[in-house]
Amino acid sequence: MKIEDVVAAEFVKRPNRFQGYVKLNGEEIKVAVPNTGRCKEILVEGTKVILRKGKNPKRITPYDLIAAYKGEKLINIDSQAPNKVVYEALLNKKILELKEYTIIEREKTYGESRFDFRLSNEDGEVYFLEVKGVTLEENGYCKFPDAPTERGARHLLELVSAKEEGFGAGVMFLIQMDGMKEFSPYDERDPKFGEALRKASRKGVDIFAYQCKVCENELTLSNKVDIKL
Repeated sequence: MKIEDVVAAEFVKRPNRFQGYVKLNGEEIKVAVPNTGRCKEILVEGTKVILRKGKNPKRITPYDLIAAYKGEKLINIDSQAPNKVVYEALLNKKILELKEYTIIEREKTYGESRFDFRLSNEDGEVYFLEVKGVTLEENGYCKFPDAPTERGARHLLELVSAKEEGFGAGVMFLIQMDGMKEFSPYDERDPKFGEALRKASRKGVDIFAYQCKVCENELTLSNKVDIKL
């Protein structure tokens, strides 16, 4: 996924989930933060961040804060990026476990949930796929979620229901960085999500974890990461 109109800045502060302040060309400006997670270990004062210029000239905040350096590692934090990356990967058959599905539909409802993808093939097989972006890591070990998510646990249980009704079902944890060793649920932050994920695995729901190659102007799916439930 190519990212256009990017520029580097220095992070100053984040007064709420949706807004932040950065220094750009010596001036402090307000920017949008397209991630409702905490990101406290990433968005630290003085950190080099990457901004993407918005296409709407009437926006109150002209830039989105889409990535930040944690040491030498660049982490993409744009919550809209994972679906785009996975969509591109599905089109290009880069997710080998799902390459048999040739029809890709986005934002499809099942039960009380709207899943990111509904995949199908000429044989009439249907597969529901939910995507979760992962930005939290420590020493190469990444976890999800970084904040409690009732919606995330509900999605997992709906995937279980889909599986029990004969559909294919899976959840993709798209890690928005590279160099990772292992993925696991963050039980300390949200034990209910961890419980739901392990239940989904026991019931036959596929659990995927893929990391990304991250550049300031590009984000693409790379290779699988080991999963520890």
